[in-house]
Amino acid sequence: MIFCSARQRAARRVGSWLCYAGLAPLLLCSPTAWALGTGQSDFGGVGLMQTPTARMAPLGHFAATFSRTAPYRRYGVFVQPTPWLEAGFRYVEIEDKLYGERIAGDRNYLDKGLDAKFRLLQEGPYRPQVALGLRDAGGTTLFGAEYLVASKRLGEFDFSLGVGWGYLGASGDAGSPLGWLDSRFDERPEEYGEGGGQFEISQLFRGPAALFGGVEYQTPWQPLVLQLEYEGNDYSNEPASAPLRRESRLNLGSRLQLGESLSLHAGWQRGDVFMAGVSISTNLAGLSQAKQDPRPMPLDAAPQGDWQQVARALEANAGMRVAEVARQGNSVRVTAEPLRYRNLATSEGRAGRILHAELEPEVSEFRYRWQSQGLALRESVHPRDSFAAGVASTDAASDHLQGVYVHAQLEPSAGETLYRSTPRRFDYHIGPALEQNFGGPDGYLYRLSAYADADWYTDAQGWLSVRGDVTLADNLDRYEYIAASELPRVRTYIGDYLASSNAGITQLQYTRTAQLAPDWYLLGYGGLLEMMYAGVGGEVLYRPFNSRWALGLDINRVRQREFDQRFELRDYQAWTGHLSAYVDTGFEDLLAQISVGRYLAGDHGVTFDLSREFANGVRVGGWATFTDVGNDFGEGSFDKALYLSIPLDAFFVRSSRDRADIAWQPLTRDGGARLNRRYSLYELTKERQLRNYWQEFDAMWE
Repeated sequence: MIFCSARQRAARRVGSWLCYAGLAPLLLCSPTAWALGTGQSDFGGVGLMQTPTARMAPLGHFAATFSRTAPYRRYGVFVQPTPWLEAGFRYVEIEDKLYGERIAGDRNYLDKGLDAKFRLLQEGPYRPQVALGLRDAGGTTLFGAEYLVASKRLGEFDFSLGVGWGYLGASGDAGSPLGWLDSRFDERPEEYGEGGGQFEISQLFRGPAALFGGVEYQTPWQPLVLQLEYEGNDYSNEPASAPLRRESRLNLGSRLQLGESLSLHAGWQRGDVFMAGVSISTNLAGLSQAKQDPRPMPLDAAPQGDWQQVARALEANAGMRVAEVARQGNSVRVTAEPLRYRNLATSEGRAGRILHAELEPEVSEFRYRWQSQGLALRESVHPRDSFAAGVASTDAASDHLQGVYVHAQLEPSAGETLYRSTPRRFDYHIGPALEQNFGGPDGYLYRLSAYADADWYTDAQGWLSVRGDVTLADNLDRYEYIAASELPRVRTYIGDYLASSNAGITQLQYTRTAQLAPDWYLLGYGGLLEMMYAGVGGEVLYRPFNSRWALGLDINRVRQREFDQRFELRDYQAWTGHLSAYVDTGFEDLLAQISVGRYLAGDHGVTFDLSREFANGVRVGGWATFTDVGNDFGEGSFDKALYLSIPLDAFFVRSSRDRADIAWQPLTRDGGARLNRRYSLYELTKERQLRNYWQEFDAMWE
């Protein structure tokens, strides 16, 4: 199941739905280098055909894959968030096996699984690259496997050899390699099946194993790669309804690269079965678009004439909504909220040009106090002389860098107020939304709708948000699935909400912010909080300036809404909330979030979230939730998802701070279900962390 949002502010949808129609540009832009040994396997992820290799895709690589080897159709999404980790989701449609009349009638069975591969050793002149991997972990494990594999490049050939357990090792010709450690490794438990959804640690690296391997050959014609593979599966224990024959353990295949993002795959497997597939890829770390933003103002531009005009110029050219301009001695302070540029150095560089043209020579210092929804975050201080010299000559830019400092000792404004803006009152957005549900027994479901989203501000720290959606086209009448669960139905009514009305109020919420102390932030809200729930709640966040960690707590009292998404409420109500720790690990730009608390169905547990943000602002991550309800989930004992958060200016010629959030989640579950809060203090206060401010300081001179 897939979820995506076209705006950061509208990204709080139910976890298995997609409402961003711009996915195609993501797949077709930003080239991925052709390279021997980096193609996608039948299962998805870098490999040969049925078997993986130790190879990794380039950092930031993203691939959507499809392959068919009867009776299996495989759909996958794989990403490379670090040089040493590959992760992905996969769906396997079994053509000769049905869900059954109780669940989905005559629809083909669809298995869901999570893969991960870890590079243990990087290739050297004389040593191979070595990787350890898990296939179909945390799902039904119908295709579950573990493996250790090595790969070595020799000229135009890339060789791989590995040992696999489970699905990759069904032939059992390598015995039990770990049996000498403990006799328990000699047998592989078979505590799996259609209940699924559990991470079966008891299975890992246990039971008979088999050797597998192969070679890829780069032909003289650059787009074509040929493959020869020896696999370890004997196809004696398949989830398909009819037995599968294996005439040969050798598979022959080829990969044809069509352009920079499209690859076709074909092969002959098991001795008598044809395979065909396709993969579409891009490099998330390289997503970008040449900008046609307004040119920065020259230092000698004509003065604006009055401070209201200066504020307008700062918003139009520097992308900052000005709340106040004040002068104290030889210093001028601009208090503003960033609107357009993700890097604040860009806004500060553009604003400095405007202020330099406007102010008399006696002013020697520019200060920029940044805030978000009324919350004070930080202040940047720029010496005027070195700034002007840096604009005039790149040779002097480094001197200015040495004189800039950023701090968060934000005393109340003092001195003469040169300008104070009138309170912001109204803001709105309208547009299309596409919601899709794929990965459940109901097959492919969609809804095309139009939305209107508006905010009305009572003051700088309080605002009323409302969003309405109108259905234009859908096939939600096919939704029938009811997950077998002993928990209250807190999320599995999703189809009823989307099918019961052609127009609804998705959200009607009043929100207020407050700052309790320099490092303490408060958020309160109430109303129709999301599509399914109304209620009240609050969040408090402790976030020291430029610290690698933060600590937050949210508490909510909610009640389930009626399916028609008007103002009536259902009987079900609950307390939900979490204590969350955020840790910037300082390793590979990884951010870890651990949340402990109570979920919507009354279950208690923990959610682990790990993400990585690239220099271009694209964030890729995944989360897993474990609660105390065990198999009462309805399918397994934990929930998981992969997600992307993409700056929209990666696709457009104008800079923007808006983002698209996309998530791949296997099922909509009642266990581990969280409230989709529209605002998060950690996101609202993200400028407390300098991140790459200094590394990207050159943006000031653009």
